[in-house]
Amino acid sequence: MTESSAPKPPDPCAMVIFGAGGDLTKRLLVPALYNLAKTGLIPDNFLIIGADIAACSSEDWADSLHAALAEFVGNPNAEDQLSGIDPAIWSKFADRMHYVQGDFTKDEFYQLLTTKLEALENTHGTSGNRLFYLAVADRFFGPIVTQLGAAKLTAQTDDAKPWRRVVVEKPFGHSLESARALNQTILQSLAESQIYRIDHFLGKETVQNILALRFANSLFEPLWNRDRIDHVQITVAETVGVESRGKFYDVTGALRDMVPNHVFQLLAMVTMEPPTGFRPEAIRDKKFDLFTAIETLGEDDVVRGQYDEGAVSGQSCIAYRAEPNVAPTSNTETYVAMRVCINNWRWAGVRFYIRTGKHLPARMTEIAIRFKQAPLAAFQDTSLETLPPNWLILRIQPDEGISLKFEAKHPGQTMRLAPVAMEFRYAEWFTPQANIGYETLLYDCMIGDQTLFQRADMVEETWRVVQPVLDHWAASSAAIPLYRSGSPGPAAADELLSNDAKGRTWRDIALPQPHKMS
Repeated sequence: MTESSAPKPPDPCAMVIFGAGGDLTKRLLVPALYNLAKTGLIPDNFLIIGADIAACSSEDWADSLHAALAEFVGNPNAEDQLSGIDPAIWSKFADRMHYVQGDFTKDEFYQLLTTKLEALENTHGTSGNRLFYLAVADRFFGPIVTQLGAAKLTAQTDDAKPWRRVVVEKPFGHSLESARALNQTILQSLAESQIYRIDHFLGKETVQNILALRFANSLFEPLWNRDRIDHVQITVAETVGVESRGKFYDVTGALRDMVPNHVFQLLAMVTMEPPTGFRPEAIRDKKFDLFTAIETLGEDDVVRGQYDEGAVSGQSCIAYRAEPNVAPTSNTETYVAMRVCINNWRWAGVRFYIRTGKHLPARMTEIAIRFKQAPLAAFQDTSLETLPPNWLILRIQPDEGISLKFEAKHPGQTMRLAPVAMEFRYAEWFTPQANIGYETLLYDCMIGDQTLFQRADMVEETWRVVQPVLDHWAASSAAIPLYRSGSPGPAAADELLSNDAKGRTWRDIALPQPHKMS
């Protein structure tokens, strides 16, 4: 990320995608690269090599991605969906796309990749710069990085000319121990400056806008502390179930899948101290400091649940245990809510409530900041108990924007208060741009900006916070509480808030209404 300068095309480079035939490549990576090309943010000298175990020609691989691209960037209303794809841009892509087939665990594959890469680098003039993207199952992360290092494919000089970088998808470990082990493995072959641990949540405009809201506006900083903020709620709600991910999800669960990565990144954006500048390490240092200040969770700080039968948006839903590739007696959580405490000067005493789950009433991600009550109710027929609080709502998805709720006088002859809202919506202020969510992150990988990527120490700190809860659940024989699909989650989650303060409740999980806030 840069502070204000217009983005420029990155250096020439080659991008090698491990898992070239996978869903991530088709749905996210190639559409995001195409969108970058449309805005002129792909270098002229650019090369894409797809690597996978399935036999495939370069032409067939390119054709399969072209067909998939229509679903994500094409015009769905056109008779020919591909009419939404610029043929000139795609032609450049197709000319630069090559495929290498082989087994990632075998030495001979990396010998083949080296030969192919060196020949194509000369042809396409990529100056030896290489970006390796691991769009594969997490069990391959360590072995691939080790093999890349052994083959000297990631070797670079002290001045990083040419540069060599590796992008690692989540999950980055399944526990504190496994995250430490994975860090140790990849750091044997790579320097920390070469590793880009990606979290697609941070590619969302509204998430990045949190930094602009806080640090580019002096209005908010005097309010952003324990003196003015009562509590904060972070909600990441999904209407979908596990769909085809049962095999993965049943050994992962909602906490591992969402909290140490996506949700804690949102928490850090809201709570980190102001950096000394927008240099990558300045921001990452402040995030690390924040993570170290989070109190390790105890079993009483967390509630879990699993969806049962029900209905979401009028559609019947089966129970989690009836989903394909899910054990019929599974105790895996599909919902988790927690109370988080941050032990530093700014946030001491402020509670942060986090919840995420599947088969909830609406798809929404928001950060809701509740300010403390006014110290005196000086209005007729109004008491502190009935005076509504002020809320600042940061909507991540859908309908990205920011809302501020406050009290105003209702028109008329008497002093009567009414809640009103000031609304900022991205779609109303800025020209929409095609965005999969990976564009900014891929661009940052190519220009070498690690601002939005996690360091090894950050990853380990977030796992440190949740590990005792995971250990407790693993040792427990208690049956997991069920919640009806389409409901807000298990009733026990309400007690996290009500036990802390009388009358404190979760906000409704509902889509935002135009010019009105619940």
